[in-house]
Amino acid sequence: MQVWRTGLVLLSMLGGVLAACSNNVSMSSANHQVDVATGQAKFAAVCANCHGEDATGIPNLGKNLTTSSFVKSKTDGELVAFISTGRDVTDPLNTTKVAMPPRGGNPTLTDDDLAAIVAYIRTLQK
Repeated sequence: MQVWRTGLVLLSMLGGVLAACSNNVSMSSANHQVDVATGQAKFAAVCANCHGEDATGIPNLGKNLTTSSFVKSKTDGELVAFISTGRDVTDPLNTTKVAMPPRGGNPTLTDDDLAAIVAYIRTLQK
């Protein structure tokens, strides 16, 4: 009898955890527009200097992010990590031979800011 009670308590706790996770997903979806708007503003202030106001790139400076197979092939988390680290000119995958500084050259950008920028870039993907 005690084993059953323990099992029911554990199932009840698991149900609560799953419900909380479900609520977080809904909240994330509801905040998506806020993230995109924040991302658009941060992109315009930092990233547009190299990638252009419309993210279609600036020749010999920043890649077109609207058609980038690199961007499409990465998860949001991978893109946040990439932007956070940047890409040095010595990186063999750097085809422009122009450095992409960590956090776009703005060390005050938080990971949440970078995630918002990624959310905005995703809306531009063709």
